[in-house]
Amino acid sequence: MLGFNLANEIEELSLVFLMVAYSKFYELSQSGDAEKRGMAAHMAALAYIDHSGPADESAALYAALIGFLDDDSVKVRAALAYGLLHAKSAPRPIMMSLLHDEPIIARAVAQFSPVLVDADLVAIIKIANLTMLEVIADRENLSLRLAHGLIMSNKIAVILKVLARDDVTLNADILHDIALLHGENAKIRGALFSKESLHGVTRLLLIEKVTQALTKARVVKGAITNHRLKRLIRDIQFNALTLIGECEAAEGSSEYTKDMVEGEQVNSRLMLHALVNGHVMFFAQCLSIIAIVPEEKVFTMLNSGSRAALNALFTKSGIGVELRNLLARLVFYAREADLVDDVTARHFVVTALIDELIIEHDGNIPIPLEDAFAYLNEQNIMLARSAARGVMGAFAKDDGQEREMLTDDSEPVLALPAA
Repeated sequence: MLGFNLANEIEELSLVFLMVAYSKFYELSQSGDAEKRGMAAHMAALAYIDHSGPADESAALYAALIGFLDDDSVKVRAALAYGLLHAKSAPRPIMMSLLHDEPIIARAVAQFSPVLVDADLVAIIKIANLTMLEVIADRENLSLRLAHGLIMSNKIAVILKVLARDDVTLNADILHDIALLHGENAKIRGALFSKESLHGVTRLLLIEKVTQALTKARVVKGAITNHRLKRLIRDIQFNALTLIGECEAAEGSSEYTKDMVEGEQVNSRLMLHALVNGHVMFFAQCLSIIAIVPEEKVFTMLNSGSRAALNALFTKSGIGVELRNLLARLVFYAREADLVDDVTARHFVVTALIDELIIEHDGNIPIPLEDAFAYLNEQNIMLARSAARGVMGAFAKDDGQEREMLTDDSEPVLALPAA
């Protein structure tokens, strides 16, 4: 631990010397051999920690320990530190002196000594190098004060060590600050996502960082066309945004949704997305905040309200007449279908809405509905893909009659030109 062969020798020989006379101890402490002085220093440390004899004997041992602090050999001071390292009764002045000794000694004291208080280590953190910060982060008991000081060092490796500790509960504000400063780092993002105390706003910020990283990744850009990539990224963002809102609402918190509304991030696409994916609690919170209507009343109307009641609620929320009718239809569909877990049900609902809009407007979709209609078309394509995955495989596997696929070979097959 201290990096010296002396440590092993001390462990083997300390019992032999522990009961020697003080004259023999004094002789060792005055030896010109640093190995022997190191043994004496370690013996004195152990004797002081376990001492229960006369006061004059305790005072002599204490004086001896102080004397070893001035020894020219780092091995001797390391042996002294090794003897006192884990002791709660170690003299504070000695441990403070060792804390400012050679790095190999100081790091061991900073990591293990129970004598040190937060104020001692906070002062060290302000001037410490990376290695010292890492060993402080590894202390058995790490207070919030120390954890915050380590985070403020802005060293990625140190922040990761603090975030990895389950015994340190960082508040949501600190986690948000980390996300703001270091959200571009993938390891930091992963560590933050594992924290239960992470606020919804912070989760959304991290999702934005993830999508930015994906759009810049060469492997992603090379595999997906730019237009489709933008659609996928937008869908990922909407999924994350509404799902986070749903989880926050389920926990009884409305701060996330309020931030979204105040930040003008709630639009027609987002409202549609929330309903299509069954994130009704988030949808209801948005309406409650925008229309200034109690959540309980909004839930009641969404669950069992009439068409007129829904239109009145949407009107109070400032939603235009065309979109009001579309949302009302979607609410009625949502009452009958499992839009949270059933992809096929979502696909059916979106398809039905598209068909109804085309028939109702004779194919001439009103301008106020163009954005919503475009969203439904995008969702329809993605949901169709999701719903279709594995269907043919399952059909072919379960077809006990071994039916053959019918083909018409009467016309010649035209070959496509080479790409």
